[in-house]
Amino acid sequence: MIFRKTAILGVGLLGGSLALAMREKGLTAEISGFGRSAENLEQARAKGIIDSCHPGDPAGAAAGADLVVFATGVSAFGQIARAIKGSLKAGSIQTDVGSLKGGLVYELEEMLPRFVGCHPIAGGERSGVGAATGRLFEGSKCIIARTGKSDPKAVEALEGLWRAVGCRTMFMDPLFHDEVYALVSHLPHLVAYALVNTVGEADGDLIDFAGKGFRDSTRIAMSAPEIWRDICRMNGKNILRFADAFKKQLERLEDLIGGPEDAEALEREFDSARRLRRRLENEDNQ
Repeated sequence: MIFRKTAILGVGLLGGSLALAMREKGLTAEISGFGRSAENLEQARAKGIIDSCHPGDPAGAAAGADLVVFATGVSAFGQIARAIKGSLKAGSIQTDVGSLKGGLVYELEEMLPRFVGCHPIAGGERSGVGAATGRLFEGSKCIIARTGKSDPKAVEALEGLWRAVGCRTMFMDPLFHDEVYALVSHLPHLVAYALVNTVGEADGDLIDFAGKGFRDSTRIAMSAPEIWRDICRMNGKNILRFADAFKKQLERLEDLIGGPEDAEALEREFDSARRLRRRLENEDNQ
């Protein structure tokens, strides 16, 4: 499906990359951008990512758009939805690229008649419009968090959009989504931040000795703090449940290291993790 006008509300890494991908693949004729910073929006326009800038004015960006994409921090979604709902074009589709769904999807679809939550599993440690690329979504998954209220035609259009920019799409209940990604995304970010801060507390200068293993394990600690602040606060219940499970795993390893010598048991723990982790390598090669 081709959208005549697309509004990107939050022109950063994900919003900017989607705009570029849609433009490169001929999926939209016009792109408007909303954000807090006029300077950031002008940078996006200079790079050919958007055609018009609407700093501080989400309703102006969304007016006349066939597709409206929420790409700000998730804590701002409700406020933005209230600001734009009176200016939406009849029949327009609203979606997002946030990593939280759950109750947020149900809240937004009450205000916006054709909202369908989406979560492209793509990104990186770099943030901002300067990191945007039209190839960001190629080979990635995109979760479509449809509900019983989701407009079937809106779902179909969004599935087509995400496939067109290179994603493999799948459907997931919004509440289950937040449980899954608390475990496989939100908790790992928490661990990465904690690991780096552990070095900082011991002696920050020691980080200069870190090799590839530390860099690989903590790359995501470079992610924007304000984004992960909001995610941790809004999905805290699920994150804390899995953080407790993680602590138990760590305590098990501590017992094996510090208890009666049982090298084989310790090796079995490591091998179990390696075998499960290998599934990701197999998936990447498919």
